[in-house]
Amino acid sequence: MFVYYYMTPEPLTINQEISLTEAYDILSEHHFRHLPVVDDSGKLLGMVTDRDLRSACPSSILTGEERQKIVDQVSGTPVSAIMSRAFVSLQVTSTLDDALLRFTSRSIGALPVVDSRERVVGIFSLNDMMAAYRSLFGLGEKGSILVSIKDTGEPDLLSRLVSALEKEKIYCTRLVRSSGSGGREPAAIYLRVNTFNLSSVHKVVEGAGFILQIPEWNEQEETEKDA
Repeated sequence: MFVYYYMTPEPLTINQEISLTEAYDILSEHHFRHLPVVDDSGKLLGMVTDRDLRSACPSSILTGEERQKIVDQVSGTPVSAIMSRAFVSLQVTSTLDDALLRFTSRSIGALPVVDSRERVVGIFSLNDMMAAYRSLFGLGEKGSILVSIKDTGEPDLLSRLVSALEKEKIYCTRLVRSSGSGGREPAAIYLRVNTFNLSSVHKVVEGAGFILQIPEWNEQEETEKDA
């Protein structure tokens, strides 16, 4: 899935010559946290965040001449003085995988999306990422239910499972085979179906020779560990 489908297109951008005060007012008015800085052609030059601007603005504990001096300085300082030039961006053809890797490696909340000429065409946030994954995995769809099945490692497991479901006219919308996390999560097949009768799905799955999987939780053992 491409970020292009979930990004905010034609985002608000600013010129590098506007003052820090103006940039701060724009963020406050529109409730943004990130602003791409572009040149006259729309090419991405840098990024400025609300944190950058708050750090540059005078502290509320300052009073009198000292505060006014900093206000005057901020009002005359262009965003080019504090914007981040070591930014990362996404391409129109970037996938959710690309975005997720950048988010986790840089601990940032939004990424600009650029075209082949490095012109800003969108912005992709963590909220956009969540919306995209909700759609990808069918979360929230009417009658959508996730079923976990033990993965025995058999090569034909998926085809057998799909055949069993199709035979009983159970609509499968997503099918994921996971090798597990290497920790508590075992290898499993995650099946998403649209139904209001979960017990019938369980019956078909078990009748076809599959094992439903639920977390193994030993409350007494955990209590003893905490004691």
